[in-house]
Amino acid sequence: MWSQRDPSLRKSGAGNIFVRNLDRNIDNKALYDTFSLFGNILSCKVACDHAGKSRGYGFVHYETEEAAKQAIERVNGMQIGDKTVEVTRFLKRDDREPAPVAYTNIYVKNVPPNFDDDMLKSMFGGYGTITSSAILEDAKGRKFSFINYETTESAQKAVEELNGKDLRTDEQKEEQKEDEEPALLFVGRAQSKAERARELKKAATAPGTQARQQGVNLYVKNLDEDMSDASLKELFETFGTITSVVAMKDEKDKCKGFGFVCFASPDEATKAVTEMHLKVVKGKPLYVGLAEKKEARQERLRQRYQPGAGMMGKGGKDGMGKGMGK
Repeated sequence: MWSQRDPSLRKSGAGNIFVRNLDRNIDNKALYDTFSLFGNILSCKVACDHAGKSRGYGFVHYETEEAAKQAIERVNGMQIGDKTVEVTRFLKRDDREPAPVAYTNIYVKNVPPNFDDDMLKSMFGGYGTITSSAILEDAKGRKFSFINYETTESAQKAVEELNGKDLRTDEQKEEQKEDEEPALLFVGRAQSKAERARELKKAATAPGTQARQQGVNLYVKNLDEDMSDASLKELFETFGTITSVVAMKDEKDKCKGFGFVCFASPDEATKAVTEMHLKVVKGKPLYVGLAEKKEARQERLRQRYQPGAGMMGKGGKDGMGKGMGK
């Protein structure tokens, strides 16, 4: 096997491809000979079992991304030995699409205070037969629910149709502060306690977690009073997959001048901010930025304006700022 000793290059993932459905007679050298035509190879390996026999797949890491792209285009679908191989970009475990999960139990958050069992069944019963349901309250008196359907298809349809639905009253919409996210209905697959614990641990230890979470949801200000949810979505949908969108309305059903757009990925949200911030729409320059939770915003402002903040901003020798005396 040929191996790259620089760990930073190996871990970056750039130029790395995955080859599956290899003929069992293909070894490291044969794999190298096949793929070296497209560029300089940093490492090349056929995966083997404990007895040294091929598992039918391997990895090739190129020095450049361009070489990897050429290899994928030229070799994918080609017959090598007695097998037709599949060549794709290698993805780290965390970047791979999760396998579809069959489920019938869903979790509902931000349930309105006035909701009872009959109202819940009326809303969710249209998507299939409900075998059980319950409305509960947490320690702060906030309602949430679990609903179990007879089939996975019914549960998935309910999640698709109702997640992000706005059930707030006109009074609650009026009381909504413009820099706070609206409490829209959350509907998703119910997770076990162990699953939730794993996700929380992963989120807590992942570098840049806070930035990624904030980067998905955008706050849009200076909207025209005729702006609707549909027209706001239309403004931003070219930048990626939008999971929820809301233009905040007053008691006369007129836009209050701001709204929220939630993208499926941070990259999409970043592109939307870059392209749409200060763009003039109906005679007004939009403000588009990352949405912040109230606590995070207060902490940021506290740090910015606390006594002594910025005193050392224009430091001279030994960190002494200008204006410290003659």
